[in-house]
Amino acid sequence: QVLLVESGGGLVQAGGSLRLSCAASGRPFNTYAMAWFRQAPGKEREFVAGISRSGGSTSYKDSVRGRFTISRDNAKNTLYLQMNSLKPEDTAVYHCAADGGRTIPTTLPRTYGYWGQGTQVTVSS
Repeated sequence: QVLLVESGGGLVQAGGSLRLSCAASGRPFNTYAMAWFRQAPGKEREFVAGISRSGGSTSYKDSVRGRFTISRDNAKNTLYLQMNSLKPEDTAVYHCAADGGRTIPTTLPRTYGYWGQGTQVTVSS
């Protein structure tokens, strides 16, 4: 069991940056592959970025690769998403998710057993 709480969302102009955090509590953090997903109004939840248990392997949605960086600090039980060069199409509610059954994260929401409540990111043009 793990509890996830996101923070760091907000309103930013296009081209700006935000850093999201996801604080975890419960089962040891380094036993979960972690990921960030996002969901815009009227759209399905989509994979944004994922990171392995150790942090040594990462993966990204094509449209954010080179702009977003996922990282984790297992000593602080915290997941991060650094978002640079933000675009209006990045506007969504961002959720962190934990998968206790895998070392390497997948892109499928159904494989993640634990989710945070989400944090709103709004990018104005």
